[in-house]
Amino acid sequence: MILSAKKLSIGYSDGIVCKDINFCVNKGDFLCIIGENGTGKSTLIKTILGLNKSIKGEIRFSEDYDAQRVGYLPQISEMQKDFPATVKEVVMSGFVGNKKWKLFFNKAEKKLAQDYMRNIGIADLQKKSFRELSGGQQQRVLLTRALCSTDNLLVLDEPTNGLDAKFTKSFYSLLKNLNKQGITIIMVSHNIEKVTEISSHILCLKKDGCFFGTSAEYVESENAQTVSGGAQ
Repeated sequence: MILSAKKLSIGYSDGIVCKDINFCVNKGDFLCIIGENGTGKSTLIKTILGLNKSIKGEIRFSEDYDAQRVGYLPQISEMQKDFPATVKEVVMSGFVGNKKWKLFFNKAEKKLAQDYMRNIGIADLQKKSFRELSGGQQQRVLLTRALCSTDNLLVLDEPTNGLDAKFTKSFYSLLKNLNKQGITIIMVSHNIEKVTEISSHILCLKKDGCFFGTSAEYVESENAQTVSGGAQ
């Protein structure tokens, strides 16, 4: 097991957004977090990452997993879109958080970055300016950066939000392939129909309780008929 939550309540100083959240993530899982607007999907992601304190309960990482080694892909902002660096520089910056006092990238890191760029399909873009790329290309670059910052856990918050249908389809396919290669994924999405096809588990947040189980169990549950999703 990588992490778990029991009787977790999340929110902010002005109140609880969602309560009684229970789930666990094992190595190799593909967990998708869904739910109506306002049920705390992004808040839960921030709580997992330690950016937001839980109101009750806590997220517990296994003792043999470094909680600082999580690859995070947030919703892309206008500031990120205009980042003044080359694709290669953005990708390599994923290693910075692991370097402590080291100032230079070693051969292993450079090779890993090249391997990921080829795997994600952006190797031919590495000398281009990040700000000149399309939205879909930028999201692939940021995904590659997130991979460079982690051992095996990716956390993604609405990674296809605002992108066209063609890219969304290819991006989901890319995530599914990464998961097959052993990368554990936690992803917030409003595309319920698609995520039930590619995920292993579903966490459906609701204000009056939550569902956690396999994707097959979710499809057969009453939650599948009552939750319509919606971007957070």
